[in-house]
Amino acid sequence: MKREILSNLLSWKQSTDRKPLLLQGARQTGKTYILKELGKTHYTNLHYFNFETEPLLHSFFEMDLNPSRIIESLSLFRKTSINADSDLIFFDEIQFSNNALNALKYFCEDAPQYHIVAAGSLLGVKLTQPRSFPVGKVSILTLYPMSFREYLDACGDTAYINYLESLNSFNQIPIAFHEALIQRLKEYYFIGGMPEVVKNFLQNRNFKIAREIQDSICKVYLYDFAKHAIP
Repeated sequence: MKREILSNLLSWKQSTDRKPLLLQGARQTGKTYILKELGKTHYTNLHYFNFETEPLLHSFFEMDLNPSRIIESLSLFRKTSINADSDLIFFDEIQFSNNALNALKYFCEDAPQYHIVAAGSLLGVKLTQPRSFPVGKVSILTLYPMSFREYLDACGDTAYINYLESLNSFNQIPIAFHEALIQRLKEYYFIGGMPEVVKNFLQNRNFKIAREIQDSICKVYLYDFAKHAIP
């Protein structure tokens, strides 16, 4: 499914004063998906590192935060070379490594040639240890659940988006179009904008299953709160 934030990511890629990019947002909003899509479609190679599922990665950021040494270590770890001009480096779940988060500062200052993106849950990033956040040394974007525009596009109703944008007044909408859009809006109010729920609903058209997936996501949020709770 298309996400409108992709245009912002492409602007970041083409920027002449590019800093490492941190994409934050609630869990399940599609941060990992959209950054992987960026790497696969707009770079020669994507180098993906997940600090939650690959705990060995933490050791590469414990000795020092020298960008050259870190890149060498990551290249050896993946057994592949990392090209600064054509490759994208993706640090996922970066809130699990305060040192990796802080290292973005030194990539900004000493190795700006590398294209580096990071993703982290909004709660986890906000609760990182003091002095670990690279203030002023990263670009920050927030990914929210899918908007109604994005929902219309996922439904194959891109023509309605173009039509609405062409109007000067909503009084011009013919009743047939109005009723069709109201139906989509009712679906959107129930389904919400979580990509997994939207994708499943468009495949199955089953509101009950959609609600079950929503409940599952809510439980994940509760577990996330507990994970970051202060003892």
